[in-house]
Amino acid sequence: MLATLAPHLINGVALGLLFALLALGFMLIVGLMETINLAHGSFFALGAYAALMIVAPAAGPADLLGAYLALPLTLRYAIALLLAPLVVGISGVVLEFALRRTYGKDPLYALLLTFGAAIVIEEAIRLVWGSRERVLPVPEALQGPVVIGELLFAKYRFYAAGAAAAAIGALWLFIEKTPYGAMIKAGSYDSEMIRALGINLTRLRMGVFALGVALAAFAGIVLAPVWGVRPQVGVDAVVPAFLIIVLGGVGSFWGAVAAGLLVGMVVGLTGAFAGDWAIVSMYLLFIAVVTLRARGLAGKKSLLDV
Repeated sequence: MLATLAPHLINGVALGLLFALLALGFMLIVGLMETINLAHGSFFALGAYAALMIVAPAAGPADLLGAYLALPLTLRYAIALLLAPLVVGISGVVLEFALRRTYGKDPLYALLLTFGAAIVIEEAIRLVWGSRERVLPVPEALQGPVVIGELLFAKYRFYAAGAAAAAIGALWLFIEKTPYGAMIKAGSYDSEMIRALGINLTRLRMGVFALGVALAAFAGIVLAPVWGVRPQVGVDAVVPAFLIIVLGGVGSFWGAVAAGLLVGMVVGLTGAFAGDWAIVSMYLLFIAVVTLRARGLAGKKSLLDV
């Protein structure tokens, strides 16, 4: 029985950690800016497409393009993993500039603006890259199986889990151990106090928004070989992010991580034995947990308590 379940558990852990990373980026924005960013999933998709453009560009001067494509795939993939989230983070800054007119007003304005932005980003992706599904090439070292005992595991799932865990750990260290992280945590309690202390709240919001969407882009790049690269993939990603924030407890960093792992394993195991119920199982889990514990697994007062 364990031999049957083990590969699906590994898949679930990798998926859950990436879900958690996506949700944490979403929670950063909600915590400081009190804005629900409905375009978060679109930035997830944009990260995958930006990585695709960096790893396997299809246009450019013939000489330069040929020389670039002659570089090892491992190097091009590493460049994409670093550069694509940065590019998406900068595009997030553009949206944050537009959102500034909604601060202090009815939250519905920001909600509608980010919903419109999500549609614009998805249609821009279709215009530039088309609607057909694409595949993000990955280095050969990440392909193929790993044999452990008598079991076969996909190498890429271990890489995906490790990359997500490393990003989550780096984010925790940033929030807990740096002055900038302390300002973000303080701002999630009381933005007026941040202003009173002389901290530039506008700049802080801009940085947090860029960081949040960059995390979404990173998750999109790592999940791209698993889910495929298509314009509407952001919709598939943003719904679990919503659920995980509430399921883990609005305000809990590690609650979101635990909820992400729980959702990933439930979806992975259900998909293995009852594929049609994989997505439904996520909602059933949400209903069960919230029914028993309304504030989620580890609800906190602050949106960035760790």
